Amino acid sequence: MSEKLAVAVLGTGIMGAAMARNLIKAGHAVRVWNRSGDKAAPLAGDGATVAGSVAEAVRDADVVVTMLYDGDAVREVMTEAYPALRTGALWVQSTTVSLEDVDRLAADAGHHGLVFFDAPVLGTRQPAEAGQLTVLAAGPAGQRDAVTPVFEAVGSRTVWLERPGEATRLKLVANSWVLALTHAGAETLSLAEALGVEPDKFLELIEGGPLDNGYLRVKVGLVRGDNLSPASFAVNTAEKDARLIAEAGRQHGVRLDLAEAGAERFRRATEQGHGDKDMAASYYASFDK
Repeated sequence: MSEKLAVAVLGTGIMGAAMARNLIKAGHAVRVWNRSGDKAAPLAGDGATVAGSVAEAVRDADVVVTMLYDGDAVREVMTEAYPALRTGALWVQSTTVSLEDVDRLAADAGHHGLVFFDAPVLGTRQPAEAGQLTVLAAGPAGQRDAVTPVFEAVGSRTVWLERPGEATRLKLVANSWVLALTHAGAETLSLAEALGVEPDKFLELIEGGPLDNGYLRVKVGLVRGDNLSPASFAVNTAEKDARLIAEAGRQHGVRLDLAEAGAERFRRATEQGHGDKDMAASYYASFDK
């Protein structure tokens, strides 16, 4: 990579911290900020500058990356960032947000003279840490080359779409499949145990056939091995995404019964104390205690 960019990463949770580390490895100058400073502090040891405020993080940045919880958090944080950002800076918006949010954020970016990229990512903790995310990106074609070094640092593949909003739509579709598979594995495991069926017998039954699935085996393995922490993708975040998916369906005349039920399973798991665990903890929602 020939160009070194000044990149501000706002939000250093599971995904944001991993993305920041890979940007540093790629040679970029990275500043990080997180509302809970203890989550950002360890990145100083990787070579990041830990900022005490949003404005400090984004000042003189070529690119700002937002990887926060939801649309409300992005709007709140970027309200602090706008006065400190230079005109023409690139904004890579990677938080999974609602359809209304992505349209509003794109409009806000234009109002403040920023170049907006709707750029959610596919992948969890492990691919994020390995720089193997899939970036779903939509933004002005004339600026793609400028933002490509960022995408190449955090991901192994970039899927380009035409207009902001299209990447978020594709992300919600992809997540609907991921969350459905997660719940299917959780319910299958809980049913097998309730009926006295050894889960390995089920896995042997489907092995190598069209019903076999590597993702199923990974998630079932996490539950059976009591290895749900640290989370690759946490229950409480998965619930938020499930509700965004269900809402998007309703807005477009589609009933998404699995998404609605899945959000409720995640809510129950959180209520049981599993909110920070991997979303495979949907398994516990099958039981009253």
